[in-house]
Amino acid sequence: IQRPTGASFAFSVFNLMNAIMGSGILGLSYAMACTGIVGFIILLILVSSLATYSIHLLLKLCDKTGERLAMDFRVNACFSVCLFDLENTHLLNFFSPFFPAMASYLFILKSELPAAIRSFISSDSTGNAWYDNGRLLLILITLCVVLPLSILPKIGFLGYTSSFAFFFMLYFAVVVVVKKWSIPCPLPHNVTSLSGTFQSAYAIPTMAFSFLCHTTVLPIYCELDRPSKAKMQNVVTVSISLSFLLYLISALFGYLTFYAHVNSELLLSYDVYISGDIMVMTVRLFVLLAVLLTVPLIHFPARKAVIMLLSGQRPFSWLTHIIATLTILGVVLILAVFVPDIRNVFGVVGSTTSSCLLFVFPGIFYLRISSEPLRSPDSIGAVLLMVFGIIMGLISFSIIVITWVQSS
Repeated sequence: IQRPTGASFAFSVFNLMNAIMGSGILGLSYAMACTGIVGFIILLILVSSLATYSIHLLLKLCDKTGERLAMDFRVNACFSVCLFDLENTHLLNFFSPFFPAMASYLFILKSELPAAIRSFISSDSTGNAWYDNGRLLLILITLCVVLPLSILPKIGFLGYTSSFAFFFMLYFAVVVVVKKWSIPCPLPHNVTSLSGTFQSAYAIPTMAFSFLCHTTVLPIYCELDRPSKAKMQNVVTVSISLSFLLYLISALFGYLTFYAHVNSELLLSYDVYISGDIMVMTVRLFVLLAVLLTVPLIHFPARKAVIMLLSGQRPFSWLTHIIATLTILGVVLILAVFVPDIRNVFGVVGSTTSSCLLFVFPGIFYLRISSEPLRSPDSIGAVLLMVFGIIMGLISFSIIVITWVQSS
């Protein structure tokens, strides 16, 4: 019997990096301005290390509970193994963040893409062009780009688009480095220690969200060619290391360009000094395209969770596959198109679910499934991971509430 070929190592890395990196990279220079260079690097190393360790726990449980993983290449069976045969209600823990994540990405496109396109058009153009309508533009790109990519049956097919997203982010880092020497530097800010300001409390939640990729780790593991824990751990290590490097370079040079004057969205800072610069306009469009290509990647595990909730381990059906795809994209598109401002609502959801998915859930799953004693190194690490995640989630949620109160 000929075994089906899975996704290559490179495509798996590109897919995971696409899940990791997104619009969050735009806020890291501001986080560095709040914490200082040394504090930022320490926090970035801490969060990336914890993200790697939490994925290590998930993969270790896959090995403990899924001996047949290497022999069964069907996504449904593999996904049930990776979820450790928990009760169906626990699937909701994986499913709950998908809708806000996809809708928030589409909302970013609806808000920012018209302006990005308009920047390339001659200023002499008058009237309301079709590309000025964010809702119409969002519907078109959803039908022409998101839907065809989301309808694909395997996540490995998205490796091609994820490779484009990686090079988009690489171009972003290159532009940030190049523009460091083309803009007159403002006065230096804090470069050695934590600033101690209230804004510095935003740093950890921002970084945590920037390394959130756990929802796609298990589907990528399932479709990896000749899957093994060691090979998938290498995929995770390479992906997080490359993302860490791009994050650090972009944040550092963005901060050293503007210091305390850096905007919470880095690209807006360039508009003050070099408005209309072709490289900045291009990189803004590339970042939005990278965000667009992330939506199908998030959609895949969301659809899988819905199908498993409703139909369990039934054989693959194109009808069920298409109906689930259209339903999920339809609900998400309606949210993004008709809700006037969903960022605050999804900010609360993101502050809680990101910490849960990144830290709390892997620790809970490991303690529940693993037969190791509580005093073993991994069990102690799982407990510490849970505690850190709970504290970070509470801090993030409190910051958002306090910000709402102060702004009102």
